Amino acid sequence: MKTVAVVVKRGSVEAVALAQQVRARHPELELLAEPELAAATGWPSTAPEEIARRAELILVLGGDGTLIHAARTVRGRSVPILGVNLGSLGFLTEVPRSDVFARLAEVLAGRARLHTRMKLACRLHRSGKVVVEDEVLNDVVINKGALARIADHEVSLDGQFMTTFKSDGVIIATPTGSTAYALAAGGPILHPALECAVVAPICPHALTQRPFVVPGDQVVNVVLRSPVADVYLTLDGQTGHALQQGDRLEVWRSPNRSVLVSNPNIDYFGILRQKLHWGER
Repeated sequence: MKTVAVVVKRGSVEAVALAQQVRARHPELELLAEPELAAATGWPSTAPEEIARRAELILVLGGDGTLIHAARTVRGRSVPILGVNLGSLGFLTEVPRSDVFARLAEVLAGRARLHTRMKLACRLHRSGKVVVEDEVLNDVVINKGALARIADHEVSLDGQFMTTFKSDGVIIATPTGSTAYALAAGGPILHPALECAVVAPICPHALTQRPFVVPGDQVVNVVLRSPVADVYLTLDGQTGHALQQGDRLEVWRSPNRSVLVSNPNIDYFGILRQKLHWGER
């Protein structure tokens, strides 16, 4: 690996300084920088399309949100992502700042342990046309805006009607995203090796409507049946699209996967214990 894209947390002076240390220690690498990092360091700026095409490794300096942004940047390519957390331990950014150079050396030498994460693909249909098409690592969310009004979300699985959620919205999450917004909505934690998704209503009007787990090889459809204004589709918390009555969201398991570099010093359950404070009083 000679071409490494460096993706830093926005506004983080610490992340920029660490990126400059990486360049000083590894002058043999060609480092690709997004415009913000380029402006802060004086490096050449690289467009997202070129990063997606050329990067052999993504080095993320920040937190889980920064890593999700990086995963979206490479789109369908299976580019390894080394996530370095500059705050507390992250669910996805497993490597602490103190280990960045050791883990980077392992990756460059081909000795790193990698694991893949399932992604979801989605399409938004409106009046017979596809108006949005994208992929997510965490979740696809339909949610209301400022007005406190519930809406009717008709949910089906592989063409079979399931239920109509009268709720603030609906979350469809990957196993990776099960520890994010879906967890706050009462959903279960799914092990990242599973091939399934969580469908969770947000603040349902009927308390008997609970989150459920669906097979990854089946297609979830959600139709917005209510004439409620100010409803949005949000993808990985990164992009948003206004919805209209009758819009149909189609979600299925993507053939593409995100490839993450594992931290050999901690396992998945160790991360959960630290992040969720299991066993503490």
